[in-house]
Amino acid sequence: MENNINEFALLLLYLTSWEEQVPGASVRRSWKGYPFEALDELTLAGYISGNKKSKSVFLTKKGTALAAKLAKKYSVANVMRKSGKSEFSKI
Repeated sequence: MENNINEFALLLLYLTSWEEQVPGASVRRSWKGYPFEALDELTLAGYISGNKKSKSVFLTKKGTALAAKLAKKYSVANVMRKSGKSEFSKI
C-alpha cells in the first residue's frame, strides 16, 4: 500500500507539474500538495528535489522518467498533452 501511495504521489506531481526554464536547462516543477511522508521518500529515492521550506519541488530526470512509466501503467498517459491541458478540461 505504501508503495502505491508513493507511486500515485509521484504520478500526481508529474501530472500537475509545469516546465520551467533555469539557466542552461528546463525543469519540471510541482506544488507540494501531497503527503509529506511520501514526498520525503521520493526525495530520498532521488525522484524529486527541493528545499524543505519551499512550497514546490522539482522532478528529477529519474523522477520524470518513472512518472511517465507510471502514467502508462495506470492508463493516464494521454492526460498530459503538449498543450498542458488534460482530458478533464473538456468537462
